[in-house]
Amino acid sequence: MKPRIITGETLAAFRRHLQEAERRPATVAKYLREIQAFAGSLRPGQLVTKETVLAWKEALAQRCAPSTVNGKLAALNTFFSFLGWGECRVKPLRRQRELFRDPGRELDKGDYLHLLDAARKTGNWRLYYLMETLASTGVRVSELQYVTVQALHTGRAWVEGKGKGRLVLLTAKLCRTLGKYCRKRGIVSGPVFVTRSGRPLDRSNIWREMRALCAQAGVEAKRVFPHNFRHLFARAFYALEKDIAKLADLLGHASVETTRIYIMESGAEHTRQVERLGLVL
Repeated sequence: MKPRIITGETLAAFRRHLQEAERRPATVAKYLREIQAFAGSLRPGQLVTKETVLAWKEALAQRCAPSTVNGKLAALNTFFSFLGWGECRVKPLRRQRELFRDPGRELDKGDYLHLLDAARKTGNWRLYYLMETLASTGVRVSELQYVTVQALHTGRAWVEGKGKGRLVLLTAKLCRTLGKYCRKRGIVSGPVFVTRSGRPLDRSNIWREMRALCAQAGVEAKRVFPHNFRHLFARAFYALEKDIAKLADLLGHASVETTRIYIMESGAEHTRQVERLGLVL
């Protein structure tokens, strides 16, 4: 049996494997980053064994949330399966399903309106309309490239992500608003939200602009990141419709259990409901 050592060659082969499996670029980058982090925890020349992986898992559990640890282990286990090192795989941390979300990281409608107002006052109309699009459609930031000038004419955008495709409906008001924006910017085809060179905006550019807006908007920066607008859409839709199956379809989730995470409440409403029972005299 060959000694189990992580090398640049094995990482390159794993990268090709993930790309051929049509994994998203962000997923490929994350998996490689986690594997390199594990490799960096080993002493020079130390072999990969079940014991070294368990030691890494235990160290992570001391400083990271269970969901974070399990994400890192998933990357490592996939790598081991690819190499045929099945005996090095380890089980994820067991954790109780979370019932409430952290209110400190929740972007509510008030925050959203403050961000829009700040973008308007600074004249950053691209970010203004981008946030409106994220919040009113529920698309992932990586799917913004499929909101095109052509899609505005039909009110429908076919987006692709995570190896799947789905139809996203664009409201008539959003289409009119984005249409005017495109005409002013001279965008006649392709993605609506682009850089000065005409390339689709990426996640890092968008996040940086959002963070820069937080101080003026009076919104905590930890609440503001692109994916939180998707959560805002999910909560707003569910509050209106109470149809989790339809929401799962709109978000492109294969399981409503994933959707349930998006509509998780902070616990404040549950507290009010329990207090209304009137069982404490």
